[in-house]
Amino acid sequence: MSAFAVDTGRLRDGHGVKWGSLPPGTLGAWVADMDFAPAPVIRRRLAELTDLGYPHWPDGDPVIAAFEERMAARHGWTPMPDRTRVFSDLIQTLQIVIEHATRPGDRIAIHLPNYPPFLASITRAGRHVVPLPVVPAADFDLLETLRGCAMLIVVNPHNPTGHVFTRAELDALAAAAAELDLVVLADEIHADLVYAPHTHIPFASLSADAAARTVTATSATKAFNIAGVRCATAHIGDAALWETLAALPLDYLGQPGLHGRVATTAAWREAGPWLSGLMTLLTENRARVTEWAATLPWATGYREPQATYLAWLDCTGSPLGPDPAGHLLRHAGVKVSAGAEFSPDTAGFIRINFATSPDVLSEVLSRISRAGVYAAAG
Repeated sequence: MSAFAVDTGRLRDGHGVKWGSLPPGTLGAWVADMDFAPAPVIRRRLAELTDLGYPHWPDGDPVIAAFEERMAARHGWTPMPDRTRVFSDLIQTLQIVIEHATRPGDRIAIHLPNYPPFLASITRAGRHVVPLPVVPAADFDLLETLRGCAMLIVVNPHNPTGHVFTRAELDALAAAAAELDLVVLADEIHADLVYAPHTHIPFASLSADAAARTVTATSATKAFNIAGVRCATAHIGDAALWETLAALPLDYLGQPGLHGRVATTAAWREAGPWLSGLMTLLTENRARVTEWAATLPWATGYREPQATYLAWLDCTGSPLGPDPAGHLLRHAGVKVSAGAEFSPDTAGFIRINFATSPDVLSEVLSRISRAGVYAAAG
């Protein structure tokens, strides 16, 4: 059986929300989980666990070592030693950084549309979202927009658009952050899912100043489909924030379990061949979505994603109505992510997850097309 075979029956019977929460017959193309089983080496390392007692790392935390090795070898960035912590996920990391690097009422800049839990975390903490365009117009004044902010969040590669920020774009953000003395949180969880010829550039690698003000948050969970193990890392370049977190009571922030550490270490150190095979399949699926989007009878504004396995599609000119995601769920039996979750201005958009088998993807796209035809016919 192929390493990337998809059994939707197994997915529906499991504990995953992407398929398990859906009614029979509905296809899942929404939450950012892939439909593929994790790499065999990850499953093997988890199966080899025989001692589930308190962990002991005589040579240091293996997740931190694997993170530092991967950043240097894959992305050409050498993290500062003794500045990395292990967390449960990026949402926890963001919430902690918000609480300890900003104050209630502060303004936090982030590119919109963006990952819904990030937006919710900002508002729940009593901070205010300052929207930035993913691709700004020529007359956009970045410095003036950021003035008065306490933090800048850079999701790169970007979710939901799949945009990979260029060095020039990142340099402009870094220069503004330096002038205004902003803490930067760089969510780089999709860094391993970049399509050639695009290249991921860690924000902290831009300059000494960028390194000294950036929290680099990442995880193996997206690229290796192991979100359930709950393990992430954050490299904390900001010295004041590092000292603040170090002074917190022991175990105040909690610790991921043994399974998360074993799975993450295996992913970053041993699952490279599996990731290469995955990218081949995702590249083919991405091309299928691009070809399909060109056949739709409305202006989609579609841009092929430069990274991720997520397609961002404008349906405001379609016959699917003001809530296209809801229409597709009700009338096509396809669950996609609703654009309204990512920004108030993108209610007419949908996000399609194409990390599945070619057969399932073809059925998802066909159902969306048919729904458009039926809706147009009245």
